[in-house]
Amino acid sequence: MENKTDLTQDNINIEIDLFLEAIFQKYGYDFRNYGKAHIKRRLLHRMQLSKAQSISEMQYKVLYEEAFFNLILKDFSINVTEMFRDPSFYKNVREEIIPILKTYPFIKIWHAGCSSGEEVYSMAILLMEEGLYDRTQIYATDFNHQILRKAKEGIYPISKIKEFTANYQKSGGTKSFSDYYMAKYESVIFNNELKKNIIFADHNLVTDKAFAEVHMIVCRNVLIYFNKDLQNQVLKLFTASLLPGGYLCLGTKETIRFSEANIYYHTIIDNEKIFKKKLQLESTGS
Repeated sequence: MENKTDLTQDNINIEIDLFLEAIFQKYGYDFRNYGKAHIKRRLLHRMQLSKAQSISEMQYKVLYEEAFFNLILKDFSINVTEMFRDPSFYKNVREEIIPILKTYPFIKIWHAGCSSGEEVYSMAILLMEEGLYDRTQIYATDFNHQILRKAKEGIYPISKIKEFTANYQKSGGTKSFSDYYMAKYESVIFNNELKKNIIFADHNLVTDKAFAEVHMIVCRNVLIYFNKDLQNQVLKLFTASLLPGGYLCLGTKETIRFSEANIYYHTIIDNEKIFKKKLQLESTGS
């Protein structure tokens, strides 16, 4: 016989499933295959903040109050980012991938799930220092319109600059980081020169199709919030979007090793989770 705690957890899980279905039916955002632990944690936190008695009560609010839905959308967004996050990743891109990209006449890069844009501007700085930016197009996408607007602005708290500068230096930066932004009051704004080849666009990895044919996809620390089926779906999307010989860059806790996409890639730098799409699939023989 189930105890009271088990029954309560079962009821909460049912409420969560109904809540996510309501969002999908009303707004078209599909969080049903996100990792349950992440969704549950965010919903219980919002329930506490809004002083709701249950997730079902929040479901009513999300259906009839768009402002409340926007809060939920913000809660579900993955906004953990910083300039030159994981500096060794950018150092490896600079040393191992950039020399290959330099052989191309034009380069297209997709930053999927770009959040508030710090890592997009980091890539723009790296490309500028390597003399590649003028022949690069960066597509920076996210499903959250509000966070995408913030990314377009390129304005960040000045309190973050010390950390950003340290990351930049560790990543192999060749100039003074202060060359790339202007400080004003309690904020810094990154130079318009960095923004000229970036297209910020609304794109949902869960519901939208392939975005473009690109030479590199950067999607770091997003897949960890998806269940296995959704991870496979998104990796299939990335594989369709990457040109043969293109690079897939994931987060340090992510991998394609146990995914359906694994057969399409070579591992280039395992600890940084950088993979290269095969020019063609090897024959498995008879």
